[in-house]
Amino acid sequence: MNNLFGENIKEKLSGDFSFLLADRMRPQTLDELIGQEHILGEGKPLRLMIESDDIHSMVLWGPPGSGKTTIARIIATMTGMDFQSYSAVLAGIAEVKKVLAHSERNMYLYGTRSILFIDEIHRFNKAQQDAFLPFVERGSIILIGATTENPSFEVISPLLSRVQVFVLEPLDPENIRDIALHALTDSERGLGRTADSIEPKALEVISNICSGDARFALNLLDVSSKLSGDKIIDMEIVKSVLQKERVIYDKTGEEHYNLISALHKSIRDSDPDGALYWLARMLEGGEDRRFVARRLIRMAIEDVGIADPNALLIANAAKDAFDFLGIPEGDLALAEAAVYLAYAPKSNSIYSALKRAYKDVKRFGSLPVPMHIRNAPTKLMKEIGYGKGYKYAHDYDGHVVSQEHIPEKIRGHKYYEPTDMGFEAKVKKRFEEIRKALDENSDVES
Repeated sequence: MNNLFGENIKEKLSGDFSFLLADRMRPQTLDELIGQEHILGEGKPLRLMIESDDIHSMVLWGPPGSGKTTIARIIATMTGMDFQSYSAVLAGIAEVKKVLAHSERNMYLYGTRSILFIDEIHRFNKAQQDAFLPFVERGSIILIGATTENPSFEVISPLLSRVQVFVLEPLDPENIRDIALHALTDSERGLGRTADSIEPKALEVISNICSGDARFALNLLDVSSKLSGDKIIDMEIVKSVLQKERVIYDKTGEEHYNLISALHKSIRDSDPDGALYWLARMLEGGEDRRFVARRLIRMAIEDVGIADPNALLIANAAKDAFDFLGIPEGDLALAEAAVYLAYAPKSNSIYSALKRAYKDVKRFGSLPVPMHIRNAPTKLMKEIGYGKGYKYAHDYDGHVVSQEHIPEKIRGHKYYEPTDMGFEAKVKKRFEEIRKALDENSDVES
């Protein structure tokens, strides 16, 4: 059997074969591909496009090791198109432009179609991505871009509107297990061992620890097999290769926002276990602890609020504790705050109240401060009515007084509505007492 470079793989395997197992085991056909059934299963859109030889420019968006490059190569093989592959990390846009022009020339002179595969297309900036537009629009080249980042944010809108986006999912542990077993037992391209040459527990670890990344799983299997020699690949060998469990986490990409969203919603929904899991994912992935602390403080204000005023103190104290202790002890302070916030009674009354106030400010603009509550530090200001008629609350029973503080145009608008949750129930009761006292004072004055 020959590989993409025309070299005989069997011969290579019998000698000094330097290709990585993940490259050797790269699927050559759709039938060999494991996973991504939602787009490549029978009757699914991408499979129909490939089988009908009706290929259009596309972006493959998915996590590492999910099969983006493999799918692009299979498309080229099945359609017979010329395949040019570049990485946006290694290739400059000037080099890619030459390939675009050459491919377009071949299209018009000889009728041959070409696929230009750009790995990590999000690495090209907005101006560089503009270079693809005329070629994609004319259909003189099939552009297949691969990205681990959300193309909505990383691919320019004009280009995005001219391509079809296919979302690849992380391979599940069962997929990874099948891929690993096939690589282990394949005598032509794989390791040529028996299925029982790996301990079931070791296979399970490989299947689960790679976060859906087939390349990582195969690299782990390859090194473990080499270390084991003629012995069974057991847990100790896998652990020695692994050293530390791998966590997929991009502190600047979409996953960053997905995980903080999961942490926030777990706390909002009073689930301490969910909060601890997502917090651990972020911390293990190397997240900036101060970012986590800031978000915990925000949650204390936005979702707990006056239902438990101590929540803000706890969250702020966790920030200070981390600044004082650092990693790893300071992480415990963040965990303590996350659990406290999860268990705390919830109220978004302050969040909602401020939104309502903002709405009036935007709607009515800069309404004047009522004259009676303006400060009057000068004689002139007193003469023109600043502070006239102001009632000093401490001169009245209960230290409460009835007077307007809202501009006349929006008088009667209410913003803060206390709930019955936690400490806020006491706040609500206090407000009711204040209103009752104000009503009684009004009766006396009248």
